[in-house]
Amino acid sequence: MHTSLEKPCDSAAIVCSHFKELSNTQIAHFSSLGNIYRLWNTKINLISRKDIDNLYMNHILHSLSISKIISFCPNTHILDFGTGGGFPGIPLAIMFPEVHFHLVDSIGKKIKAVHEIVTTLGLNNITVSCIRGEEIQGKYDFVVGRGVTNLERFYGWVKDKIAQEQKNSLHNGILYLKGYANVALPFSTHVYPLQDFFKETFFKEKCLVHGYEKTMVSD
Repeated sequence: MHTSLEKPCDSAAIVCSHFKELSNTQIAHFSSLGNIYRLWNTKINLISRKDIDNLYMNHILHSLSISKIISFCPNTHILDFGTGGGFPGIPLAIMFPEVHFHLVDSIGKKIKAVHEIVTTLGLNNITVSCIRGEEIQGKYDFVVGRGVTNLERFYGWVKDKIAQEQKNSLHNGILYLKGYANVALPFSTHVYPLQDFFKETFFKEKCLVHGYEKTMVSD
């Protein structure tokens, strides 16, 4: 389907090169994201105008790095807190069609655009809400985020949204994408340097933090 890697940062080919087992439906969804986001970015600044040409590398592949450390089991419930333009939630929902994602943000115009993108793609495993954090009801196996705020504040906002019952290979908690730095926080963490999974320069200073409360871990 993809005959050239001349512009990997602006092509779904880079996703296919890192994830060899994608279905035809997943490839079609990832291929569609470029045009869909370009269209919406002319209406609302979902992604920095100067960064739209790097959509696949800096946003889609970056979001999918979470799937390098965990393959969510079916019926996992994930909260994408502060989803902004739909990252990391939309790429992850394409990758895990049997997992339910709740994408939330308090900025109405962005959430409206995200809802339209989800509808265009026909992703029925995503719920989209314009809501403030304190209004979110229910519990989730994981809360994902990317560039929302500093990590300690983010964890403080969402820790009461995390379910106790464990069903995945990683302990329930947060999966947070951030710039690489020493992480010294008052909860258990494991830091995954993304350059361990991707050799592209963009990932050199990026990491994924898995954070969880020690009291949530069964003996």
